[in-house]
Amino acid sequence: MRVLVTGGCGYIGSALVPKLLEDERVDEVVVFDSLASGSPANLRGCIGDSLEFRRGDVREYGDVESAMRGVDRVVHLAAITGAASTHDRREETFAVNRDGTANVLTAAGKLDVDSVVFASSCNNYGRTASTNIDETTKQNPLNPYAESKVESEQLLADAIDDYGFDGTALRMSTNYGWAPGVRFNLVVNHFVFRSLTERPLTVYGDGTNWRPFIHVEDAARAYAHALLEPESWPKTVYNVGATEENYRIAHIASIVRDELGLERDLDITFLEDEHPGPSYHVNFDRLSETGFEPEWTLREGIRDLAKRLQGERTPSTRLEA
Repeated sequence: MRVLVTGGCGYIGSALVPKLLEDERVDEVVVFDSLASGSPANLRGCIGDSLEFRRGDVREYGDVESAMRGVDRVVHLAAITGAASTHDRREETFAVNRDGTANVLTAAGKLDVDSVVFASSCNNYGRTASTNIDETTKQNPLNPYAESKVESEQLLADAIDDYGFDGTALRMSTNYGWAPGVRFNLVVNHFVFRSLTERPLTVYGDGTNWRPFIHVEDAARAYAHALLEPESWPKTVYNVGATEENYRIAHIASIVRDELGLERDLDITFLEDEHPGPSYHVNFDRLSETGFEPEWTLREGIRDLAKRLQGERTPSTRLEA
């Protein structure tokens, strides 16, 4: 099949595109990216006859339709990320995330695409006292990023009804870990980098807020699985992660310090007056019905990222616990 990955030069895309190219069911991968935040360098090792690159903006319908011609299935990753930063760029966030998604879905319907996998987020749940959030829990978005994702999920549900293609939204846990397009505005990666550069780990609030975490390689595997086996993902939405990988932010800081052997040498500071942001402890029982399950643990991912940043080459496969 021929597949399209929007935002393919970004963090998750840089892990996903190689997996798709290696799969015998995929003949060609079309990467569509504006290069506003991603880089072609993130596709190193992927450039060849089976990869087509199309530069364009999801806000421009013509760009989207042109890139999608002849495509069988789509993974829609392109978005403005960094939830906290979107408070200062609300209009742009909605233009890219919601309106861009509308363009992708319209083109998919017009061009008879078989399936669309949409990148959503567990950030949509906001702050909740429950420690058993499933896909039926009411979403309570607290920032423009999450608001735009919630509205985009509804666009996907409407498009599935209107056009009849298969579609699913993956409410992804917070990513971490090494990939060519690695981001450092995500808490685990940020803490690892600060630790390695001997700077204190700063926790907003008291650090008791919950988040689920997933290694970027597992996130990429989930998108590939949903794309290539849509019959295994019949529901419109899935939380993606592992129940045992829910952590309080303060615990994340302690784990990073422990795994890097810096218990005595690294300070963890708490900014009690700073708002800690969303808090959500997520249930992933529905995900188990698909046959997909994450492989990496947080501790493995922390050790692997540290070794890569320090120049110690490790295999692309999962480390042993």
